[in-house]
Amino acid sequence: MSHTTFHIQRSTPHIQGVARFDRRTKRLVQRLHAGDIAIIDHPDLDGVAAEALSARQVAAVVNLSPFITGRYPNSGPSILLRAGIPLYECHDSSLADVVQEGATVTLSENTLRLGHLPEVSFPLQRLDEARVQQLLNIAQQRLKSELRAFAQNTLEYLQEESDALLDVLAVPEISTPIAGRHAVVVVRGERFKQDLIAIRNYLRERRPVLIGVDGGADALLEMGFKPDIIVGDMDSVSDEALRCGAELVVHQYTSTERVSPGLERVQRLGLPHKVWRTPGTSEDIAMLLAYEKGAQLIVAVGTHFSLLEFLEKGRRGMSSTFLTRLRVGDKLVDAKGVSRLYPRRFAWREFGWLFVAALMPVVVAFLLSPVGRDLVRLLMVWLRLRLRF
Repeated sequence: MSHTTFHIQRSTPHIQGVARFDRRTKRLVQRLHAGDIAIIDHPDLDGVAAEALSARQVAAVVNLSPFITGRYPNSGPSILLRAGIPLYECHDSSLADVVQEGATVTLSENTLRLGHLPEVSFPLQRLDEARVQQLLNIAQQRLKSELRAFAQNTLEYLQEESDALLDVLAVPEISTPIAGRHAVVVVRGERFKQDLIAIRNYLRERRPVLIGVDGGADALLEMGFKPDIIVGDMDSVSDEALRCGAELVVHQYTSTERVSPGLERVQRLGLPHKVWRTPGTSEDIAMLLAYEKGAQLIVAVGTHFSLLEFLEKGRRGMSSTFLTRLRVGDKLVDAKGVSRLYPRRFAWREFGWLFVAALMPVVVAFLLSPVGRDLVRLLMVWLRLRLRF
């Protein structure tokens, strides 16, 4: 089907373009072209999804769910507004039933009209910067209660997931050699592309094992690097990445009632793969795979660890990630924000300082442990005997 690009003036109230709709924003992004009108169903639009929509240069974004529900101050709407992309909310869910892929859509005077149904209109509510800031202020006030619920949920699942994640793991057999090498785990998180660019020289010089977590595999390909292993539920990675020759490890849920959304897809493509049934997130098991296979150092790019990042991913707790990082320990270096730390180039000296900074929390945690406190006391006794004071 041919594609027509519609040129619009963002400052005018009249916007016309081709409709693209999907309830999963990360699937929709793969089909978008410049000038399209993206119709999504994404409450609390997160920053990663917003950056992907902005990169496609869409003419406008229409959301069937609130851009900001008030649970927490999500960054997605602000990112799109800074890019000059108009935001609309449509609270009429029947739009999803009648919109056709590739149909012409017109947004005018807070009304949406479909080219194939000229007699039908849908009311819209436009979000400007003032309204977004007002909603974010309300969400900021509610963040304390959300944090309390998040911490409680983490504690509830901590014991359950610790039994599975801290015991001996049944790691699938893979042919990619990892023992004694560096491994880089790439996740589509905040500023992951900038951080990949910042460590590009390291990737070329050290040639570590490259592990893409779902869409992180596409990010590696875009940078000119071929992933060695792709880990995840395979719902947000492209067919091109799946066929690039990387080993595929499909993350299967521990619940027998839930099936990994991408398992059937991988089977349909006829690609060889391994299935790993374990709790936690896909980025957690990617780190555990590298650790259990003997990686000397694990560099994490784009991974999630803060409260807001977990809320944006729809996670209500972080027990698996907390346990995974405890297990991986001082082998893990988190590259998040390295592009802000040193944006122009990445040298080994900076990488060394980054490693030391990542090691400090581990050292502090050790010194606060019973073994660490005993070691400090023994050292103090030795110094007193040595110095006679």
